[in-house]
Amino acid sequence: MRFVQEPFSDENLAFFREMDKTKKTVILGIESSCDDTSAAVICNGLLLSNVTATQYVHEKYGGVVPEMASRAHEQNIIPVVHEAIVASGIDKKAIDAIAFTRGPGLMGSLLVGTSFAKGLSLSLGVPLIDVNHLQGHILAHFIDEPDTDTPHPRFPFLCLLVSGGNSQIVLVKAYNDMEIIGQTIDDAAGEAIDKCAKVMGLGYPGGPIIDKLARQGDPEAFVFSKPNIAGYNYSFSGLKTSFLYTLRDLTKENPCFIEEHKADLAASIEYSVVSILMKKLKKAAKDLGIKEIAIAGGVSANNGLRAACREAAAKYHWNLYIPKFSYTTDNAAMIAMAGYYKYLDRAFCDISLPPYSKVTFDR
Repeated sequence: MRFVQEPFSDENLAFFREMDKTKKTVILGIESSCDDTSAAVICNGLLLSNVTATQYVHEKYGGVVPEMASRAHEQNIIPVVHEAIVASGIDKKAIDAIAFTRGPGLMGSLLVGTSFAKGLSLSLGVPLIDVNHLQGHILAHFIDEPDTDTPHPRFPFLCLLVSGGNSQIVLVKAYNDMEIIGQTIDDAAGEAIDKCAKVMGLGYPGGPIIDKLARQGDPEAFVFSKPNIAGYNYSFSGLKTSFLYTLRDLTKENPCFIEEHKADLAASIEYSVVSILMKKLKKAAKDLGIKEIAIAGGVSANNGLRAACREAAAKYHWNLYIPKFSYTTDNAAMIAMAGYYKYLDRAFCDISLPPYSKVTFDR
């Protein structure tokens, strides 16, 4: 059985959207782009379940080991999907489509999720919907929860998408029309923070550790190099190098320097990263005259970034949208949400399509 995306006229799309308002459209989402195996069920945009199995085996290696990640996905995916369906209270026969992360991510991890989604699609006789992981992070802002009135961004809005591998400012004109107007030209913000944490010997993942320590330190204790990049683009490699040289020089004088100043170091590196991110976001919002602002991705869980966004929102009268902590990390709820919107457009994918490890928004 093959499901191929076909072009639909505006008239047909309007008909399908009206039809879906009168029926329950159930989407099963599957996420396996890195080291979290997740499955979620959404009905007409309402989240019914979201189950995630996290792999802790990578902590002792200081980063994700791709081969170990894919093997863990193989062990976790069946029980995770089963639990998501059971927790949702729906019968698997009620599923209308299966949305899965096709990329970007670790190829071995993506292959597990993609293969499982294809097999389940064939067994249930329902179409497949491929989801861009980055777009999923942005569309997490549109997830509704039972008995919760969650405000959603209005189009067009700007989204600061920051994670371990991505730092982008995205102009979101519609759920299916997104444009990257600024991005990192080297390291991502989360990558820079994680590497600085590793140099300090703080463990993995470094982001949450830096966040916790930063609450106890002085953000102006140390000054690190900041890039001067044109437009809305970012660069974090110089900041990372400046941090490394600072530690090298000061630990020569005092071998216990890192341990004695780790809170101040964490606060200073966080402050530097957040300052770089916010400078470009403020510029983009001002230049484009947009006051609908959202943040997304793993680094959007950082308390320093959240505080800076709230401060800017108050000063510039932004309507600010900050995701729940559970939607900042990799999760299937955002994949199911993106899949729901694509379902309304009948944007199904061919079962033969392979996953992709690197991509922005062109798929």
